[in-house]
Amino acid sequence: MKTLYIECNMGAAGDMLMAALYEICSEKELFLQKMNEAFAPFDITFSPEPSSKCGVAGTRMKVLVHGEEEHTTAGDAHTLQQEEHSHAHVHEHQTAENSHTHSLRQEEHSHAHIHEHQTAENSHTHSLRQEEHSHAHVHRDYPTILKEIQSLPLPEKVKADAASVYTLLGNAEAKVHQTTLAHIHFHEVGSLDALADVVGCCYLFYLIAPKEVLCSPIHVGSGFVKCAHGVLPVPAPATAELLKGIPSYTGAIASELCTPTGAALLRYFATRFTSMPPLSVSSIGYGMGKKDFEIANCVRVFLGENFSAENHAVSASENSGEDDYDFPCDDIVLSISCNLDDMTGEAIGLAIEILFAAGALDVYTTPVQMKKSRPGVLLTCICLPEDRDRLTVLFFLHTTTRGVRYQLYERAKLESTFETRHSSYGNIRVKKSSGYGIEKEKPEFEDLKDIVMKHKYSVSLEDVEKHCQ
Repeated sequence: MKTLYIECNMGAAGDMLMAALYEICSEKELFLQKMNEAFAPFDITFSPEPSSKCGVAGTRMKVLVHGEEEHTTAGDAHTLQQEEHSHAHVHEHQTAENSHTHSLRQEEHSHAHIHEHQTAENSHTHSLRQEEHSHAHVHRDYPTILKEIQSLPLPEKVKADAASVYTLLGNAEAKVHQTTLAHIHFHEVGSLDALADVVGCCYLFYLIAPKEVLCSPIHVGSGFVKCAHGVLPVPAPATAELLKGIPSYTGAIASELCTPTGAALLRYFATRFTSMPPLSVSSIGYGMGKKDFEIANCVRVFLGENFSAENHAVSASENSGEDDYDFPCDDIVLSISCNLDDMTGEAIGLAIEILFAAGALDVYTTPVQMKKSRPGVLLTCICLPEDRDRLTVLFFLHTTTRGVRYQLYERAKLESTFETRHSSYGNIRVKKSSGYGIEKEKPEFEDLKDIVMKHKYSVSLEDVEKHCQ
């Protein structure tokens, strides 16, 4: 199964995720062509640039709005001084008299208010879209954003995904401000560059078309961020709302590493948040932020296939270097095991039942001799590799173990089917297996047992099985 894994050790922002996905996309030219055509009416351009962090090469997606670039991304966290500088950007377009008479909060209140106090020369040289570039002061409502998305000449699936991401953003903002989606006016996340990031990521997910999207726990950063509403703790309230139920953590890096846009994209596209499962990786992408840290400031993505019979048949001769034998491998299974010496037989039996009920292919115990000559039990569960995390949790919950071991096994197996046969005792299911020139069949024990029970033990298993031939 085609699987995409997103590693968020340095958080996530829309432009960084877009750059990482771009690196693994096989249709890079198509993506750039369609995105630049679609956003030309907004005077937005997309251009990938080589970038390096801590010696690792990757891509930074440069998004220009009216010829200028967004000042902040995740990992370029707004320190208080940086934020004040970005607010001062508005003053550069005002007369000296206006800059003394308007406070920061008055500017945030309405960007239309700012234009009332611009000189005649400024009002003629700045178009409405150039005014929108003043990032911290863009106020656009949810219906407007949906209309802009719908106007784009892109596949309907891409536009539907982008609208859904903005619905997540809007609902998070509404929850934080105790209002409704209809009354939400987007600030930073409503700017044109954020719209470009959201649509760009949605289009890349569409082109890459993974069957499953997995994501690591998300590093959100720490400290404070200054936005349109004032100085807020990291993660910002909207980001924290979007990350409810998703594993995330803070760290020593005093920056806003995960933005609301990044959180909304991950919440929408990721099917599961977990450690990286066993994958045969075909391509790796690095999406770089602007700022430099001691840790490489990037989002990393892995594209690959889960282990399966079709694409992971590795012969034993390849592993051993021998060319004389070609052993078959039909699929890969995972063994999860632990040693136990302080559980009763009944408790171990319950754990076995629970693992079977959770989808384990097989569960068994083996007597072992443990330290201090204590007799113990080796509990082993055989499962599909993609079930590793789910079944590991059950090991820790229902046994006394403090650690488990993993081992992958190649497996050759016969293909099995069931057929129902009629007998004088009733219908009996028969399991038929074949492959490698071998054919086998066996009646289902539970069906034989049910017949013996129904006949008040007057017939034996052997008698019932003979009538099934």
